[in-house]
Amino acid sequence: MPQTPQARKNLATGMLLAVTGSIAFSGKAIIVKLAYRYGVDAVTLIMYRMLFSFPIFALMGWWASRGKPALTRRDWLGVLGLGFTGYYLASYLDFLGLSYISASLERLILYVNPTLVLLLGLFLYRRPVKRMQALGVLVSYAGVLLVFGHEVKLVGGNVALGALLVFLSAVSYALYLIYSGEMVQRIGSLRLVGVTCSVACILCIAQFVLLRPLSAALVAPPVLWLSLLNATLCTALPVLLVMMAIERLGASVVAQAGMVGPMSTILMGVLILGEPFTVWVAGGTVLVISGIFVFSRSGR
Repeated sequence: MPQTPQARKNLATGMLLAVTGSIAFSGKAIIVKLAYRYGVDAVTLIMYRMLFSFPIFALMGWWASRGKPALTRRDWLGVLGLGFTGYYLASYLDFLGLSYISASLERLILYVNPTLVLLLGLFLYRRPVKRMQALGVLVSYAGVLLVFGHEVKLVGGNVALGALLVFLSAVSYALYLIYSGEMVQRIGSLRLVGVTCSVACILCIAQFVLLRPLSAALVAPPVLWLSLLNATLCTALPVLLVMMAIERLGASVVAQAGMVGPMSTILMGVLILGEPFTVWVAGGTVLVISGIFVFSRSGR
């Protein structure tokens, strides 16, 4: 059946939103690596990111809550748990890991998140795994290991620590995705994101107050500007863009469009950070994207 002009317009708009959101979100690693050049640590850097993000997510949660029933005690317990795992712990481990590994390797590790959701579903709920899904998982992890092995030779043992931290970040976010399904249906995706991210912002700010003297907040001006850019362009904006894309295209198509993410991170890493683009990085990226493509197609 031929598409109507309005349907073609929605498709084009949805793809533009999905690709732009993926690229914007991928820029987070580049901004973090740039900020580390000014001697700031992960606790301070994530505090500023979340401090600048807080008003945006609070406004998002308030907007989505208008005319809706108040959250119950059970809802708030779920929000606290999801905010801790999905946006506080996952973000902190990711920022910490980026101090040891390249932006390219970080993005490839995070990109296997759908496979972690599958594996956790297998262990937690005994959900069956299809043969092609298992093949996609193996191909994706082979790509990550290829880039990891090459980076270990170039940089040394700290790469293993950084890769482990980023992998644990991906596990933390996968747990968020698994346990958020019921709450998304009950209170809505926009409201859930706004409230859980607000909780994470408070946790990150509290972490800084508890672990660092207030004098640690005195950072180089570029760190403040980079954190503001990270909070808006690479945090809040991608959330909205991807949600708008899902409304037009559906989650599976948006996931396919998101494959541009690792490529954009690698390109920005080469152009902005001066990271080397080697045959190992290229090969690993092809394997990861191919594995996720096979995985997502077989899971439909």
